[in-house]
Amino acid sequence: MPSPQSIEILGAVAGFCTTFAFVPQLIKIQKQGGRDLSYGMLIFYLTGVLLWLAYGLFLHSPSVILANSATSVLILLAILLKSWKERRPPSTNLVVEQLPEQT
Repeated sequence: MPSPQSIEILGAVAGFCTTFAFVPQLIKIQKQGGRDLSYGMLIFYLTGVLLWLAYGLFLHSPSVILANSATSVLILLAILLKSWKERRPPSTNLVVEQLPEQT
């Protein structure tokens, strides 16, 4: 049977991986906007993460508490970033096909 310390380390590594897997999504939202993400999915995901946080608090599990606290912040950041990007006027960057022909 694994020791409680090794189980906590396993949980910490798992939490790190699942939490920071969301960072590339934040970068994509920053660069391209978040049209492909629905608010419903983000809110549902946040609800699940907050429930896991409550579970970790009841168990006094530092790895569950830390991972889900950090993930909650990242999801809230994604919601705010998506909202901010959607409120901005569309950029007027032209792709090569839209540029006037030079003769």
